[in-house]
Amino acid sequence: MPERVLAIVGPTAAGKSELAVALAHLFDGEVVNADSMQLYGGMDIGTAKPTAAERRGVVHHLLDVWPVTKSAAVAEYQAMARAVIDDVHTRGRLPIVVGGSGLYVRGALDRLDFPGESPPIRARLTAELGTVGAPALHERLRRLDPEAARAILPSNGRRIVRALEVIELTGGPFLARMPGFESFYDTTYVGLDRADLDERIAARVERMFVLGFVDEVRGLLYAGLRGSPTAGKALGYAQILRCLDDNGAVVGDLDQAADETVQGTRRFVRRQRSWFRRDPRIVWLAGTSATVVAEAAHTLEP
Repeated sequence: MPERVLAIVGPTAAGKSELAVALAHLFDGEVVNADSMQLYGGMDIGTAKPTAAERRGVVHHLLDVWPVTKSAAVAEYQAMARAVIDDVHTRGRLPIVVGGSGLYVRGALDRLDFPGESPPIRARLTAELGTVGAPALHERLRRLDPEAARAILPSNGRRIVRALEVIELTGGPFLARMPGFESFYDTTYVGLDRADLDERIAARVERMFVLGFVDEVRGLLYAGLRGSPTAGKALGYAQILRCLDDNGAVVGDLDQAADETVQGTRRFVRRQRSWFRRDPRIVWLAGTSATVVAEAAHTLEP
């Protein structure tokens, strides 16, 4: 399948990784990660990063490529992802881009140019964020760009700052920079969703804590997680950080942190669904179907 790309997208806990591995075995493929938090080294349990056993011998790219102290950079990810995809193509294999981070998927696969950055503007807005808080900046964003404000949670200070930075830098609305759905590659899009995600999310979070999620966060304290502008705000990690002091001692309610992680993940799923459902190219499949692998394979037929 020269120059072909398969994208498997959809909400958290829908089973995207398992489907990707199964299809990689069928079509001689390699997985290209498009989950923004799985790019960070050491963030394994809390991001449900596939283990070596779960990868079942399939090559996975763009896992553990950034330190937790690094700020997210979608334009940088775009360059890395396209280099990997092109390399997989040169070896005659099928790149399978997998993830629930919608902007990262589009950055890798669509004709999308990201606006530049202004460190002075971002520094000023970040300082203001620390002074007045995310809700106040979100209200400013609502006045300047109502559509962007609807797409960004009032609590997501990092994304609010980025949106305001782009508006100030370009003089135009933030989301107006997002063009229509035009693929950079010959891409087949498969979306995976399921009706039982609320229950699966609760079970997943419970399993994460059993597997040692708290110890993972405790270990990342010394790598700079608490001060991280991106990784330290990730679902689950932020909730556990609030329960640990700088020496890793538990000073908060971990049961409450687990409950907040479940609720936050469910809210995130609603946003993921809203993002991906706007894309008319995606063929949606039910993750509960016993024949989902065959159905997904059928989408790749000429």
